[in-house]
Amino acid sequence: MERTFVMLKPSCVQRGLVGEVISRFERKGLRIVQLKVEKISREKAAELYKVHYGKPFYGDLINTIAGKTVVLMVLEGRKAISITRKMIGATDPAEAEAGTIRGDLAIDLTDNLIHASDSQESYEREHKIFFSEGELQTL
Repeated sequence: MERTFVMLKPSCVQRGLVGEVISRFERKGLRIVQLKVEKISREKAAELYKVHYGKPFYGDLINTIAGKTVVLMVLEGRKAISITRKMIGATDPAEAEAGTIRGDLAIDLTDNLIHASDSQESYEREHKIFFSEGELQTL
């Protein structure tokens, strides 16, 4: 079974869409390994988005989540990374297909409701920012 990291961004929490998004993943067959609600520090936001450091939108990404409440999850299932990426849709909600999370629910490009690992390497780096290995032990 493959695992992926998912963060429901502040707009998802503020708009009351957490249950809707989580239920989509569960209905698809992905299992929640761990879930927590956290107010993201500026340091953790910078660590998560360090791959975008130096790009014009980097500051906006940090400001979108730093100091705000998000939902952090590790999901597990067959091809969890590619399935999750298909389910969330294109980064720009205006280009995301209907039926995807961003296509159905998001409007803003920077605060597009959700972040998810785009590769195994991203998962390995990203989940360690927010979860200890002990938190991810399978029951």
